[in-house]
Amino acid sequence: MRMLVLGAGLQGSACAYDLLQNPDVQEVRLADLHVSSLPAFLAPHSGPRLIPTPLDVRDREAVLALMRGADAVACALPYYFNLDMTRLAIEAGAHFCDLGGNTEIVFQQKALEPDAAAKGVSVVPDCGLAPGMVNILAQHGIDQLDEVSAVRMFVGGLPQHPEPPLNYQIVYSLEGALDYYTTLSWVLRDGKRTQVVPLSELEPVEFSAPLGTLEAFHTAGGLSTMPFRYEGRIPTMEYKTLRYPGHAHIMAAIRELGLLDLQPIEVKGHRVVPRDAFVSAVTPKLRKPGGHDVVALRVIAEGTRGGRPARVGWEVLDRYDAARGMSAMMRTTGFSLSITAQLQAAGAVAPGKVCTPDECMPAARYVDELRKRDIVVRELH
Repeated sequence: MRMLVLGAGLQGSACAYDLLQNPDVQEVRLADLHVSSLPAFLAPHSGPRLIPTPLDVRDREAVLALMRGADAVACALPYYFNLDMTRLAIEAGAHFCDLGGNTEIVFQQKALEPDAAAKGVSVVPDCGLAPGMVNILAQHGIDQLDEVSAVRMFVGGLPQHPEPPLNYQIVYSLEGALDYYTTLSWVLRDGKRTQVVPLSELEPVEFSAPLGTLEAFHTAGGLSTMPFRYEGRIPTMEYKTLRYPGHAHIMAAIRELGLLDLQPIEVKGHRVVPRDAFVSAVTPKLRKPGGHDVVALRVIAEGTRGGRPARVGWEVLDRYDAARGMSAMMRTTGFSLSITAQLQAAGAVAPGKVCTPDECMPAARYVDELRKRDIVVRELH
């Protein structure tokens, strides 16, 4: 297999690392505008199988040339590139997957299914951690019940040693996190699709020590297209982000003060986007190069089985890999992207289809692949 990874940031580098662990992968091209400084965990793989490749993804012909040489493309670029990259991958005849996070773009990708079918390639958007892993487990729960009354998903990327005031550290794009904090979130209520305000409806969620009590609140993107697919079929479905207590209250205040707005304002004779200023100001304080993180995930599906009340669920607690210097968020997100791309290249995922992971990923095999990477999905009883 020859694989192309677009984006050499945190998740793309982790994806490339995971691809290189498979001896059947002959070549991994890791493409980005700048590839001169890659994470240390990729250094042992420097050689003919790992090819760092300078690329401006706005150069259509250059992107097409790389895609034509790949069996599958794993895209770890910002979400606003995903639609264009999908079109080019289909044109090149390569399977494509991405980290997604923007449901409107996913629907635009789904509209490309006739083109994907004509080329015999699969497209799987939204295949990181959330959306991605959490949706696969949610679907796995739905499949085990005769009737489903509620599906609830919780995911958080957290510092192992939180520091005030936000008790948070950057574990992926801060701009992406702020999008989730400012975009209305789709949920199912009484079987009807509706939108709720992000950072709202706080509830405590208990995990084992040392995490203890976390707070959960609505954010956008995590459910992907599931509320649209299950409207009228499942009464309750929601996704919430996990943080240490107090985080949502502070971020809601910051949002209400206008500091996350995208409309430019006048500041001493200059036009400034408040969110850009906020990101620039807080990034140095929230980026903890030596900070160790933990990813917490829980999925619960409730309903009936065999005429009796039933409840199924899973939990993941994954921690920073000190041996490789790789965050838990990189492992759970980047490895999920890699697993998807490998299954696509092997023909195990819906050739000719454009589908989200919950629609097409084989859950048992996916969970087994996670286990091989020491990401343990624990069944709740």
